[in-house]
Amino acid sequence: MSEIYSPLDDSFLLSKVLKEQIPKLLISNPNLKFLEIGAGSGIQLKTARDLGVKYIYSCDINYTAVKHCKKLGFNCIKSDLFNNIEGKFDLIIFNPPYLPENKKEPENSRISTTGGKTGSEIINRFLKQAKYHLNKNGKILLLISSLTKGVKFDNYMKKLLKKRKFFYEELYILELSN
Repeated sequence: MSEIYSPLDDSFLLSKVLKEQIPKLLISNPNLKFLEIGAGSGIQLKTARDLGVKYIYSCDINYTAVKHCKKLGFNCIKSDLFNNIEGKFDLIIFNPPYLPENKKEPENSRISTTGGKTGSEIINRFLKQAKYHLNKNGKILLLISSLTKGVKFDNYMKKLLKKRKFFYEELYILELSN
């Protein structure tokens, strides 16, 4: 059984950005439809709920995380990215596994941290699928690392919302739109 990804620096950085962005989004759209891919511990779901988001949806590839988020009262389903997701959303957030493969890392934690050989394989799959689930004028908040190589942003408009330097990497929160 896989462990649930515990909130760390990346999670707290994304939560901080949500606290800055969601109130602005709710002013123009009080019925904001929010989707988190990779809900993990539910920290971002709690942040969205605490900020007044009424329509919160989520998924995780890890069934343990899905059960945990359901216990917290959230609508969460098991899904590999958008495979089991229907509909369109105004805000899609993703704190993906973004680190390049490290053979020394324990296998049970790789599902939460490793994004493939270069760190971008899961992110690139997400970006290809996300555009079909984003409402017109919708936004994606994506967390990536300076260690992540080869992200294909294609036709997305990209805006850096926040960056923070940590020991051996810099983390970035990007706002993407069509």
